[in-house]
Amino acid sequence: MIAVHWGMKSAILYATLLICTAAFAQKDSDETTIRNLLDAQTKAWNQGDLTNFMKGYWESDSLMFIGKSGLTYGWQQTLNNYKKGYPDTAAMGKLSFDIKKVQRLSADHFFVVGKWMLTRSIGNLSGHYTLILKKIKGQWFIVADHSS
Repeated sequence: MIAVHWGMKSAILYATLLICTAAFAQKDSDETTIRNLLDAQTKAWNQGDLTNFMKGYWESDSLMFIGKSGLTYGWQQTLNNYKKGYPDTAAMGKLSFDIKKVQRLSADHFFVVGKWMLTRSIGNLSGHYTLILKKIKGQWFIVADHSS
């Protein structure tokens, strides 16, 4: 009787460990994917490629971007604003991110906080950002960006 009771406890403990391991593996995988998305954006920016930089953003009229000029809605308008504010590679400079926090909010939402830096021959710029990313059809996208 004791052996059966211990066996049941072992099975429950083992199942619990499997569930926790799967949850942590998913978290690590999602966080890595998000960090890779930001790295791909950095590379595209540093090549002067705003179109590929924008692949990290949700291509939707509901995309929300908050910057020094206020609130902008929409992927295309955000791209247009980037093109206007950074018309050439001298204005774009070289981008780097210092990610301060990556936090899961739910199964399909993450919150990211960091610092951005542009190293430019015409004068460096820097600021901070907060991002909300959402998993849409199996892919992570930035759905809200507040950069200042």
